[in-house]
Amino acid sequence: HTSPYMLDIIDISINSETFTVSLSLSIWLLIILVILVAVRFLILRPKKYKLIKLNVSLGQVGNAEFVPNDEDIQIAHKIWTELVTRKAALPIDPDNDVIVDIYDSWYALFTRIRELISDIPADLIRNEESTRQLVKIATSTLNQGLRPHLTKWQARFRNWYQSNSEKLKNVAPQELQREFPEYDCLISELKTINEGLIAYSKELKKIVNGMDA
Repeated sequence: HTSPYMLDIIDISINSETFTVSLSLSIWLLIILVILVAVRFLILRPKKYKLIKLNVSLGQVGNAEFVPNDEDIQIAHKIWTELVTRKAALPIDPDNDVIVDIYDSWYALFTRIRELISDIPADLIRNEESTRQLVKIATSTLNQGLRPHLTKWQARFRNWYQSNSEKLKNVAPQELQREFPEYDCLISELKTINEGLIAYSKELKKIVNGMDA
């Protein structure tokens, strides 16, 4: 006995004479399937992202273009955050900034970005061209952009600054650092790297904000 309120969603019948099986689906089942498909493609459809075109001068990266995935956007946002919250993607003011503090910040930045890169899953780098591009840009800005300046100037300036630290009893750090014999050349190159980091942060922001509506 079947209740009048029950719906036969699937009806299977077997013909013993012809040995055939017939299957009929309720219209309600078809409606449910259509709704599920609509939900899948209209509500849960994958996000679409724009083609991002970058131009990164730091580290001689040059032009690059790719369509980022969700992981790329997250990585880019993390690197961007590290840049703009340190004395890296903020304009340097030679009259007020202390060079030793800048180098401390840059060293910490170098270490942190390297950690972020190493944390990227290997399968993501292997399977996603956009992720490989992002990693390549990040490593190039560090190894060909930031590292050469730190190698050339950081130890040299720190040693000189430490040797003359007794003068800090009478003068401000900003005044003392101007006495560095190669101050003008150091500041010029420091500003160049700083400008490159600022430009790099702006390019990363394109990735973060580039989702297609």
